[in-house]
Amino acid sequence: MFIERFLSKLFQLPRPQKRIIQVASDVLLLSSSYVLAIFLRIENLSFVGDPRVWLILGISIPISIFIFVRIGFYRAVVRYIGSLAVGTIIGGVGASAGLVMILNQAIGRPFPVSVAIIYALLAFASVGGIRFALRALHHRQQWKKRTPVLIYGAGAAGRRLLDELRAGVDYAPVAFIDDSPELNGVFMSGLRIHSPKALKRLIKSHGIEAVLLAVPSASAAARARIIARLEPLPVHVQTVPVMDDIAAGRAKIHEIKDVAIEDLLGRDPVPPRQDLMGANIRDKVVMVTGAGGSIGCELCAHIIRQRPKALLMFDISEYALYLADQTISAIRQREGIHVDVVRLLGSVQNRRRVETVLRRHGVETIYHAAAYKHVPLLEHNVAEGVRNNVFGTRILAEAAVAAGVDAFILVSSDKAVRPANVMGATKRLAELICQALASTEPTTRFSLVRFGNVLGSSGSVIPLFRQQIRQGGPVTVTHPGIERYFMTIPEAAALVIQAGAMGTGGDVFVLDMGESVRIADLAVRMIRLSGLEPVVVPPGESATNLPRGDIRVEFTKLRDGEKLYEELLIDRAATRRTEHPKIMTAAENFVPWDALQAVLADLMEACTDHDADRIREILATAPIDFDPNVQTIQPRRMAEKKNAEKHSAMPRRGHYVAPAAE
Repeated sequence: MFIERFLSKLFQLPRPQKRIIQVASDVLLLSSSYVLAIFLRIENLSFVGDPRVWLILGISIPISIFIFVRIGFYRAVVRYIGSLAVGTIIGGVGASAGLVMILNQAIGRPFPVSVAIIYALLAFASVGGIRFALRALHHRQQWKKRTPVLIYGAGAAGRRLLDELRAGVDYAPVAFIDDSPELNGVFMSGLRIHSPKALKRLIKSHGIEAVLLAVPSASAAARARIIARLEPLPVHVQTVPVMDDIAAGRAKIHEIKDVAIEDLLGRDPVPPRQDLMGANIRDKVVMVTGAGGSIGCELCAHIIRQRPKALLMFDISEYALYLADQTISAIRQREGIHVDVVRLLGSVQNRRRVETVLRRHGVETIYHAAAYKHVPLLEHNVAEGVRNNVFGTRILAEAAVAAGVDAFILVSSDKAVRPANVMGATKRLAELICQALASTEPTTRFSLVRFGNVLGSSGSVIPLFRQQIRQGGPVTVTHPGIERYFMTIPEAAALVIQAGAMGTGGDVFVLDMGESVRIADLAVRMIRLSGLEPVVVPPGESATNLPRGDIRVEFTKLRDGEKLYEELLIDRAATRRTEHPKIMTAAENFVPWDALQAVLADLMEACTDHDADRIREILATAPIDFDPNVQTIQPRRMAEKKNAEKHSAMPRRGHYVAPAAE
């Protein structure tokens, strides 16, 4: 402790004081080396009474210090002294020893010539040794302040990460972990490679606080298996960026971050088919509504990479559009993409604005992502939700037909299936509008793409959980049994584009979201991967009666309009696979345009009066299966039976029949 405090104070001194101390210590070390060299050679103290010995010392030491100053010996920072400083030390000490040899000859050789050689060796060992010893002590002191970590992955990425960590000041790599049996016990760059079986022992013996995943090229499924293995351990799990981002220059190997939630899902996205990606985009004028949103911005990113003639970014929010434009501009500059991008402020509810934009720019493809999506907010802003999501879609769709737009792709939601909230009801009506227009306006190909939650979008639980974990909890979940489907934003946007390219008119496309995820389990996993211990507080119980832990998981209650489960399909029996493994198409019932207009007219009148109760009544009687009292889905077979009975007389895509007379 004394040495550490002394070194800390020493390294904190001002530079001039440090140089004075170095000069004084070098005078002492050179003098001691000189006297010791003579004693070792003569092996007695007879030289002490010879004034010539001290005259040589008195002349050589000041000149040696002057030489040290001239060659920049005192400009080097001791704590960072490296191999290049060895040459400087050798040069300075060699000059000092040569001076001693010359003075010895000039004054009558009071000691043998070999003394100069011994002096050089002793001076180099003492003057250089004390500096490297101080550097080693400083590094050891700093190393103790670093976080001890394990590197999972002993490949090229692991080696590069090790070099970066050693050059930094935050982490102290202790060992490698690798799944390959051939590497078990092998040393790489001074660290031993262990099998995953040694994780618990290493964590306990070395006080490991974090495991850094250096497997950027591993598949999502492989990463999920590794994370599942690490999850029960009391360590913070972090990762380097994926190889695609490293190769594209979007990230560096040392940019360590928390495990992405998509790593927990273990979904391996299917590489996009370029023929489908470019079908509605390449050399066309493309417009994205809601371009400032999570999905809208990602759609724009995919679209510009397909080299359209022009991209129109349309959004009602100035700030959201500004941020999205910054993202797209960075991509264009980084990837050398020369595409005209037009930023347009406006609302899809403004018919004249929409019609003017479509005609003036000659829009050929529309991706309609503009919508109010936050479920609880729309429960308390019913009229505005209907105006934007329903009538905004109608205005845009009718304007698209009038302007001769080739393709109109509606970005829909799983909440449109048997909706239990206003948001879902408005999205289902938006779907019906597109399906109905597809039957009467064949010049514009209408299609809709339905999917669930996307990771990291505005309002997503993932950013909220991360913030709550950083603040020390509690992490709040609305209900112990609530489940949701999840997909990454880039994957969802790419699949929307590919699905839209397969549309022939009135198509309902459903994205394969994989398995649903229990939100409470997701919260627990995120806490554990942060190196903390979760304590789940059962509904109605007090946390004081539970075991101690780092962060509590508490259950509140279902929010207004929230369902326990979401569905993607109204009638699973009417679905079929497409040529893309992640995209399905559904032959679903819909309402002909003439019949739908009556519902829309009633809704418009209620919205004009801002009569929320009347709007809810209309939604409840509309053919969309809206039931605000249902918080959990019915058993699938019962729901499908009810749906088949209720809509047996309604047309499916491609077949239109008039509604039966009363």
